Amino acid sequence: MSEKLNVDLSGAPQTMLATLYAKALDAESDKPVLGDRWAKDIVDRIDYDWSQTTITPFRAPSVTTRTAHFDLWARQFLAVHPEAIVLHLGCGLDSRYYRLDPGPAVEWFDVDYPDVAALRTQLFPPREHCHVVPASVTDPAWLADVPADRPTLMIGEGLMMYLTEDEGVALLRRIVEHAPSGELQFDAFSRFGIKTQWTNSVVRRAGATLHWGIDGPDDILEAVPGLRLLQWMSVFDAPSFVGLPWPYRLLGKVMSTTKSLHYMAQYHRYAF
Repeated sequence: MSEKLNVDLSGAPQTMLATLYAKALDAESDKPVLGDRWAKDIVDRIDYDWSQTTITPFRAPSVTTRTAHFDLWARQFLAVHPEAIVLHLGCGLDSRYYRLDPGPAVEWFDVDYPDVAALRTQLFPPREHCHVVPASVTDPAWLADVPADRPTLMIGEGLMMYLTEDEGVALLRRIVEHAPSGELQFDAFSRFGIKTQWTNSVVRRAGATLHWGIDGPDDILEAVPGLRLLQWMSVFDAPSFVGLPWPYRLLGKVMSTTKSLHYMAQYHRYAF
């Protein structure tokens, strides 16, 4: 058996271990939401005390339902644009490229901090059209190496809340100005969600801090010229939430009685 990899991360990059572990637990469940065998394999290859993530089998669907939702949106985009550019920002150790297995005409860019990118290259097999970019997503330099002649999809799952508003707006503007057309797909917490981040044990244990609160599409449309809203919804209204175990559905129903709780976590999709 090959020696396991030792992982030493802190802050926002460490939260990727929690999401990875949630997907691995989901893959072992009787009724998986995502069924990500890649996540299970990678967890088995990393030397880490996974109890530190605070993720349990019961909590795993809160992660995997979000990932399943963005897999769905990404598939929809790629079905219409089979020769697209995909920017998977803050990708962590997510296996989206391997789950979706896009055609050879798609050029895919997984972008994350250099230490995270180094882990990806050790844990995932190389693919000709999947490029690992070792950079902060807020660094303008990496985008210069991305082709600017095709429809472009930006996926920012679990990313925007870790950026400041200025960083996030600048990032979205750069992508819109760089590509001829495409979509921006990301999730966000409301300002109320940011204020109550102390209740998020994954963020708290990692020593990370959430910054950017987005209350609705107007916050984005006013800040980033050239966008058109395609979809915006509470996580509780997403199709991927419907099939979750009844305790989750009950929680969603209770939280949805109050607007501030109903839209505390949201999914955003824009065209440009």
